[in-house]
Amino acid sequence: MKYRNFGSTGVQISEIVFGAGAQGGIVFQGERETRLEAVRRALEYGINWIDTAAQYGNGQSEENLGWVLKELGASPHLSTKVRIGPDQVDDIPGTVERSVEASLKRLQRDSVDLIYLHSTVTLERGTFRDSISIEDVLGEEGVVTAFDKLRQRGLARFFGFTGFGDTDCLHRLITSGHFQAVQAYHNLLNPSAGRAVPEGFSAHDYKNLIGLAAENGVGVHNIRVLAAGAIAGQSPSGNSVLSPGSSGSADLARAERVKAVLGDEARNMAQTAIRFGLTNPGVSAVLVGFAQLEHIDQAVAAAEMGPLEQEVMLRLEKLYDSDFNSL
Repeated sequence: MKYRNFGSTGVQISEIVFGAGAQGGIVFQGERETRLEAVRRALEYGINWIDTAAQYGNGQSEENLGWVLKELGASPHLSTKVRIGPDQVDDIPGTVERSVEASLKRLQRDSVDLIYLHSTVTLERGTFRDSISIEDVLGEEGVVTAFDKLRQRGLARFFGFTGFGDTDCLHRLITSGHFQAVQAYHNLLNPSAGRAVPEGFSAHDYKNLIGLAAENGVGVHNIRVLAAGAIAGQSPSGNSVLSPGSSGSADLARAERVKAVLGDEARNMAQTAIRFGLTNPGVSAVLVGFAQLEHIDQAVAAAEMGPLEQEVMLRLEKLYDSDFNSL
């Protein structure tokens, strides 16, 4: 396993992060022995970070990780998340405190390495579904205030946010100096978090958020590298599509255009997607959810292959600069 700097935290993070969420879901959907073997195998490969959230399986992911890690006697780096709902904005510090204390209880830990804000952030509340405002995050008695209290209590070392919402607001959070990490939506179908895209790009434009994070020493967990399955030819369903402009039909159409220019690299789209994420030097690690034990092997193998070759990237760059934005 290869490792990269996680922003300016001083932590060396494995290029693959074990995603314990609904995408894959092996931690809370598999049999007991499968859950144990999944985490054991990942750790033996050298994966040193696991990401979870209170919302994953309504706490089941955290609860299962708690007993699995205890049984294995393992203490990898761990991140979890707190979400602020529209009915909780009147008491953000209390909501954060209660959520994190409940997460730690389920995880059977006194603290975690990183806590993410798992809410969409926009200029005004409710601009996107259930979004909170930038003022709810940075203002008095907002999320930052709550996170500072958690740090004072020794419940977490670092703080971050999931990069969904108004792009300008996300950039403000990065440059605020209050966050050490961001989960960036970046994949073969929407590369805008890692590069400039032409004007009129029909998916959400994150305006090189990863580059900005790198400039500010903010670590990047690259999420949704498979675009909720669309890259592998699976039609996303429910709320799996989190980024505006990335509907199931649009992403499937983008995937066909990407495959057409990839050539031999299209034979294993999952591994190519992981390698694409790792091609960007601003990405600290690619976060991957596993449905089967073999998926762990495949993700690690993809990281070992290294970034995509320059010739492949040139073909992709040409596509992104052409009519790819018309979908």
